[in-house]
Amino acid sequence: MEAADEMVQTDEPESHSGAFKMKERLQKRHKARLEDVERRKEARENQSVAKESVDYFFSTFHGERAAVEELLCGCLGADEKAVAQRLEEATSKTVQMQKFLNDSMVFLTTYDQRKAQMALQKLQTCLNETREQAMPKKKFGFRARTKASSATAEDSVVSAPADHSAAQVDGDPAGAQCGFSNMSDMVLVKTAEDIQKEDVLLSYLSNCKVRLYGAPSTLHLKHIDRCEILCGPVSTSVFVDHCESSTLAVACQQLRTHNTKDTFVYLHVTSRAIVEDCHGISFAPYSWSYPNLDEDFRAAGLDAKQNNWELVDDFNWLAAGTPSPNWTVMPEADRKTTWDP
Repeated sequence: MEAADEMVQTDEPESHSGAFKMKERLQKRHKARLEDVERRKEARENQSVAKESVDYFFSTFHGERAAVEELLCGCLGADEKAVAQRLEEATSKTVQMQKFLNDSMVFLTTYDQRKAQMALQKLQTCLNETREQAMPKKKFGFRARTKASSATAEDSVVSAPADHSAAQVDGDPAGAQCGFSNMSDMVLVKTAEDIQKEDVLLSYLSNCKVRLYGAPSTLHLKHIDRCEILCGPVSTSVFVDHCESSTLAVACQQLRTHNTKDTFVYLHVTSRAIVEDCHGISFAPYSWSYPNLDEDFRAAGLDAKQNNWELVDDFNWLAAGTPSPNWTVMPEADRKTTWDP
């Protein structure tokens, strides 16, 4: 009997100890399982972010490449001035593509880097061949064509000739002869007959109101300060560079905005808008209206029902899933709907 009691007393602590150890092992196993689940979740999230970055890169890169190829194809059969403009645009885009690739190296694989670089080299070769074929033994020397009386603007706005034709200024497309340059404190208007299928250039304008009725081929805005510029549907692209404290209303296939700040953009775009080196840009849907607007949309080949005004790619902001701080959507209460009396 005493032996039996002694055995019971001995087994009880051993049983307690075994249960404790079992519980401890289960807790450790559960903790390890939770940690493994967390690691897997984090790995999936990192993989997803990387994939989004790569997808964004190639989507933008291929879009830019297609735009350059389209510009080069348009050189065939075009006049010398139009060719010069297209080649300048193509060169600028190619430089921006290289910068975009360089900035994206941190998340691209070696294979993806090599593939993008080869595509760029091929594009550059095509650009050089097109330049040699379309403009043999010539350079962009169009400054001599400018009238001696035309003023060249560097950092300030100068009064322009009374005929309101676009004067050639440094850095402006050589082929764009339709538009306004070097003006301030004026109301400027072009009719559909003036700009239909033309390349329009607005440069060095200050505190002006501009109305462009009709469907131009392209629209270039350079060095615009405190202006209100409203334009009918543009067949291809709108290029904005060095625009400040202004309001724009444009409809186009592509919008590319550089070096611009504190500007409102009322936009109709059928692809995606691109901003770079910009700050304080606010977007809203295109709201300017005038007689024959629907007809001009058809003439420009734009789908009036397809508007991606809120889809904006910022080349200076590659953080997937985090909104760019350089542009915002304009609150509905602040949007302008009535433009002219």
